[in-house]
Amino acid sequence: MSSVALHQAEPTAGTTPGTTRGPARRRRIAPVPTLTLLLGALYCLLPVAWVVIASTKSGSELFSTFTFWPGSGFADNLSDLGAYRDGVYWQWMGNSALYAGLGALLSTCVSAVSGYALAVYRFRGRETLFNVLLAGVLMPPVILAVPQYLLLAKADLTDSYLSVLLPQILSPYGVYLARIYAAAAVPADVVEAGRMDGAGEWRIFTRVALPMMVPGLVTVFLFQFVAVWNNFLLPYIMLSDDEKFPITLGLYTLLEQGANTPALYTLVITGAFLAVFPLVALFLVIQRFWSLDLLSGAVKS
Repeated sequence: MSSVALHQAEPTAGTTPGTTRGPARRRRIAPVPTLTLLLGALYCLLPVAWVVIASTKSGSELFSTFTFWPGSGFADNLSDLGAYRDGVYWQWMGNSALYAGLGALLSTCVSAVSGYALAVYRFRGRETLFNVLLAGVLMPPVILAVPQYLLLAKADLTDSYLSVLLPQILSPYGVYLARIYAAAAVPADVVEAGRMDGAGEWRIFTRVALPMMVPGLVTVFLFQFVAVWNNFLLPYIMLSDDEKFPITLGLYTLLEQGANTPALYTLVITGAFLAVFPLVALFLVIQRFWSLDLLSGAVKS
């Protein structure tokens, strides 16, 4: 009798103890949020689809065929773009890579040191300094462009690579993210343990705190790289030599010339299409590194 009762009390396969077998519950899809996300995705992807398709069209096909019908001139567009002014487009791409890569790297380093100091150390005026940085986050870049130009003009640095690089080094938003992440990822006990072991402050930062902050710093680097790569106003004000232009300003000059030479429209569209690839590639590479670093941090902890 007891064996029969015990047999009946055992849970069946695929169920958990204390629950009864029943029909599987289907996930309900909320129609309004789903529709909103689909419309948002369509709004964001439609211009990208237009650029991709338009870059395949020749000058005659661009204005005579259906908007979303592919053309047959992509290879010719690439050839003409590379041959335009002895390959100045690729020089613009190289300039953008220099501005965005070096600027984002230096900005990430400054943000890491500043954010760590604001999160770990207690000193007079810390909160006031942090509030000033927050005010910088809320301030539009267009307000700072003219004062930055006047300062660099006094130092005779306008129309140089440094005139675009130097204003990008300090990112208030990057410092803010670094401080928030350092406060959450670097325990105070770990810092105190390093001090008790005789390690200096710089050694604690580079050997202990910095590896813990890497996922947050990757985010800072990605945001700053995208911001510098897409920046237009600062190079437009600072630079006059078109050989130092980034890709945004270079394509703008091509677009202005296209008003008198319609054949340049295909070069502008093809150049805009190619300019997206470095951002996509960087995001994919950093996303993989970001995921692996978060996973390794979870395993270590």
